[in-house]
Parts: sequence; C-alpha cells; structure tokens
Amino acid sequence: MDRMASGWINGFIGVVIFSGSLPATRVAVMQFDPVFLTVARAAIAGILALGLLIAFREKRPSRGDILSLAVVALGVVVGFPLLTALALQHVTSAHSIVFIGLLPLATAIFGVVRGGERPKPAFWLFSVLGSALVAGFALTQGLTASPVGDLLMLAAVVVCGLGYAEGGRLSRTLGGWQVISWALVLSLPVTAAVALLHRPATFTGIEAPALLGLAYVSLFSMLIGFIFWYRGLSQGGIAAVGQLQLLQPFFGLALAATLLDEPVTWAMLAVTVAVILCVAGARRFAR
Repeated sequence: MDRMASGWINGFIGVVIFSGSLPATRVAVMQFDPVFLTVARAAIAGILALGLLIAFREKRPSRGDILSLAVVALGVVVGFPLLTALALQHVTSAHSIVFIGLLPLATAIFGVVRGGERPKPAFWLFSVLGSALVAGFALTQGLTASPVGDLLMLAAVVVCGLGYAEGGRLSRTLGGWQVISWALVLSLPVTAAVALLHRPATFTGIEAPALLGLAYVSLFSMLIGFIFWYRGLSQGGIAAVGQLQLLQPFFGLALAATLLDEPVTWAMLAVTVAVILCVAGARRFAR
C-alpha cells in the first residue's frame, strides 16, 4: 500500500471516530456540566497519554517542537472544544454545522501556509464546493442568528484548522500518536485544574450512558481518533486528507439516528453523496 492510500485510510478512520463525538457528547451533557465535560475529557486523555509516553520511553520533544505542540494544544485540545461550547450558548447545533463545513477549507489553507503544500487549482474548486454543500445543507435546517455565536464559531474553525495543520506537519517527524500525546500532556496542568474546579459535587446518581459518553470523548475523540488523524494528515497530505472532514457531520447524523433514534432524511443522504464526490475530486487534484 502506498503512502497516499495509507494516509486516506488513516484519515478516514479518524473521521469516523470523531463522528461519534457529537452523539456521545449529547448523552454525556444530560448529566455533566458542559465546561466540566470539555476539560475532563482532555485531562483524562492527558493522563492516558502521559502513561503511553512513559511506557514507550519516548524522548522529549526538542525545543523547536514546543511552540508547535503549544499551537496544537491551544487549537484542538483547548481552543476548539471551549470556543464551540461557548458558541453553542448563543446558536443552535444546526447553525454550527455551517461553520464546521468550513473546517476542511481552513485546514487546507493552513496546510499550504504551514505545511508547504501546493494543491492544484481544481482541488480548491472541489474543496470550496464541498464546504458550500455542507454549509448550504445546514442553512436549510432552520437557524438562529447571533453575532457573538458566529464569531466564536469562526474563531473555533480557525484555531482548529491551524491545530490540525500544525499537528499534521509535526507528525512527519515526531509521529502521529506522539504529537497528540505531547500536546495533551502540555495542556494537562490547565485541563486537570479546571476539571477539578468544575467537577460535580457528587458522582452518585450519574447513570451509565453519561459515563460511557464521557469515556468515549476522552479515550476516542481526544486521543485515539487523533492518532489516526494526524498519521493520515502526515502521510496523505494535510490539504487532501483534510477534505474527509466534510463527511463528519453526516457520519454523526447516521450515528445519532442509530443510537439516539434521530431522523435521517433523503436530503441528508443526497447531500452526503454529493460531498463524497467532492472529496473524491479533491483527492484526485490534491497534488
């Protein structure tokens, strides 16, 4: 298997794992405070990551890598979860999809700026079209408007795209699981402290579904998913593999329908097929 194909496979696995984050979060926030859930999942993943780094006796990152790891931590460990949590106090989940649809494009742009990639012009056409399809679908779902929420979501997309691109670039030399592990460990003092401050007064009465939701977003969304995702970005290209994120909202809808009995319409399926075609087109012209 060539490096490009391996990158797309790893990236696809990462996106599938990330797609379970929203259903798991919806279940968890029924009994956990959203702020606690945001920092607790990063703290739990950080403790696990620290154990992995010690067990495999990984060497410490060089001084030149610390700034890049800080960018990853601020972007995907703290920034994106926090900014989206704040934004969702002002806008609906449907409205947020408009901005999530822009995340692959943001990742591609930072892939050019930070990763030195140069996709062909046709790549940008498919990338913009795919983002427009996702955003357009969200606009048909009935949205609320809030300038504060919109600015927070836009900021979330920017910092996450930067965190994805920086992590993908750093994975080329440091390794995929090492990048997210060191980023989690770097942010652990902050996430652990905030988690302790916002922890529930008691865990008595918290039911199994909420605990399983917390376990999923901590283990899979915050750690295992990134292992595959950063490996995919480093192997297949940040701009190219990043387009797989266009499928994430629809995978999430499918999981929500399966696990939470939420409806999936023919429109959702039609847009999903169109987005898949855009991803295929972007892949062809990525290099």
